[in-house]
Amino acid sequence: MDIVNIKKLAKELNISTSTISRAFNGSPDINKDTKERILAFAKEHNFLPNHYASNLRDKKTKTLAVIIPEIANDFFSQAINGIEEVARKKGFYILLYRTDDVFEKEVSFVNYLNNGKVDGIIMSVSGEANDHNYLRQLESKNVPVVFFDRVYEDIDAAKVTTNDYDSSFDATEHLLQTGCRRIAYLVVNKSISIGQVRMQGYMDALKKHNVVFDDELVIDCSNDEKVNYKILTKVLQEIKPDGIFSSVERLAFATYYVCNDLAIDIPKQLKIVSFSSLGIAPLLSPALSTITQPAYEMGIKAANLLFEALEHKAATNHKRHVVLKSKLFIRRSSGE
Repeated sequence: MDIVNIKKLAKELNISTSTISRAFNGSPDINKDTKERILAFAKEHNFLPNHYASNLRDKKTKTLAVIIPEIANDFFSQAINGIEEVARKKGFYILLYRTDDVFEKEVSFVNYLNNGKVDGIIMSVSGEANDHNYLRQLESKNVPVVFFDRVYEDIDAAKVTTNDYDSSFDATEHLLQTGCRRIAYLVVNKSISIGQVRMQGYMDALKKHNVVFDDELVIDCSNDEKVNYKILTKVLQEIKPDGIFSSVERLAFATYYVCNDLAIDIPKQLKIVSFSSLGIAPLLSPALSTITQPAYEMGIKAANLLFEALEHKAATNHKRHVVLKSKLFIRRSSGE
């Protein structure tokens, strides 16, 4: 056969087109031998069904969008793996969009997806601006949204986060217990809810140990590596903290680079703890103390919540907020 389609398959096999379609869709109401014969014949003639056209008829795309701030971060890589695993088992594909923490990109992506391009959206937000009406418009189009890790509190959507306050409190308290008194808090965007929650844990730990909060030690960093190098060089030379609590993995790495260039000994002169899901953190020199979030599990949970919404299993799905626990791993970077 020159051009193969469902009608030609049906003719060659002397089977109805509806039976052919049911075989490709995995319908249970078709004889097993018939299904195997159809699929074998289709494979022999290199035929793949046009699921896209079928999905259009059903007004379903079988596609999810995942919007994240960055990809070069083990946390998001692991979360994507969890999302993809659930989606694949459901017969869905994922489209990945990276905002680079740029609010305008986030708005542009959501507006683009707001016209039937996907069945649902899982996102970790950029965190800028206060006008989130572009997300509220999704509800009118019946496109469910699930936030993970970084969320907008003013948007009524399901959320998957970790116990960021407790983790930040514990990490800061650990540094205090090792003798640190000038602990710098490194953050990229302290205006988003996750930045505020982590900072509150940091501040409350200082208060518990009678250490006065110093706004000078809250260091606003950037998404640009060169800019961060300059910021941290100035901090370590002029402000001279004795501890670093990094809310973002890449800021801990930037601190390592600066310490190496300035001949600052970790942990003798500076102790470091960071949020990080990096698998090789124990192999760094010195091994990095980390707060490790269950990124893979967060991805799985976020995807399951989205499918609950798509399958209308939970009328109050948008109100759900699942909080998973992170774990503090103490290593040499913050050791005695």
